[in-house]
Amino acid sequence: MIEKKPPLTIRLCQPRGFCAGVDRAIQIVVLALKKYGAPVYVRHEIVHNRYVVEGLQSLGAVFIEELSEIPPEHRQSPVVFSAHGVPKSVPADAEARNLFYLDATCPLVSKVHKQAMRHQRLGRHVLLIGHAGHPEVIGTMGQLPEAVTLIETEADAASFVPADPAALGFVTQTTLSVEDTAGIIRALQERFPELHAPAAESICYATTNRQEAVKETAAGADLFLVVGAPNSSNSRRLVEVAERAGAAMSLLVQRASEIPWNEIGRISTLGLSAGASAPEIIVDEIIDAFRQRFDVTIDLAITATETEDFPVMRVLRDVELTAADMAFVNGAA
Repeated sequence: MIEKKPPLTIRLCQPRGFCAGVDRAIQIVVLALKKYGAPVYVRHEIVHNRYVVEGLQSLGAVFIEELSEIPPEHRQSPVVFSAHGVPKSVPADAEARNLFYLDATCPLVSKVHKQAMRHQRLGRHVLLIGHAGHPEVIGTMGQLPEAVTLIETEADAASFVPADPAALGFVTQTTLSVEDTAGIIRALQERFPELHAPAAESICYATTNRQEAVKETAAGADLFLVVGAPNSSNSRRLVEVAERAGAAMSLLVQRASEIPWNEIGRISTLGLSAGASAPEIIVDEIIDAFRQRFDVTIDLAITATETEDFPVMRVLRDVELTAADMAFVNGAA
């Protein structure tokens, strides 16, 4: 007699997974490989996801941390800068080395760079709300010739002593917790009423949308899984949001093989989302893993519709991008 599988409802968040900036960055590497052939060098992980990096490596991408790692015989090969953005010193170094580079910085990160530079141009000391050591923070701080103060917590906001309290402006990392960041901004505004906000919201639409979707679906979930990498800021924030919103347990996993089946016990409702750098093919893999153990019903929880599309740079637009080219992250069409 075949044992009957226990029922499981999977609340599948929509939107989830790749944002327009991540999609664009991966497309840039794929198109560069099609146009120029291997190797194409990529400075830092193009996005924070090991599966994506390994998939691009299999196509001929070579990941490096510094431009000095490019051997002299490959100086004519393209080098791509990651979606997180880079300090101004990096393209300057590429030009000094006569390298051909393609900047895959997310346009929304570039917008934060411009907002920070505008604050400084108007004579304001720039406060950057973000996480120390994150590539995006390093890139944003590296846009400005003068000092920037990094504010990571409300405690930092309370202890900061400016030279001129009336001449301050702030920007934020694009992938922060919306709630935590709001608390830090409130703390700063209470101390410095003349603090200037950026001209537009710094936390990107994808971060906000994914957090809202998790918030809507986490209450009452026995387990909430977020697909993403440990070094992915936006993915880690989703785990925190799920816990705050009422999930009994919330975990970050990179692949189905990381699901701790013995620890999750008897569950009847699973929440499932993916960070902005996590490919849909892994979401499918995880759903399949649950189907093997449960009688699964999918409850698609749609909280927003995303239509953003960031085109690649002009030099790559003459190369056709097919569904087959992106199947390694999106799955079969």
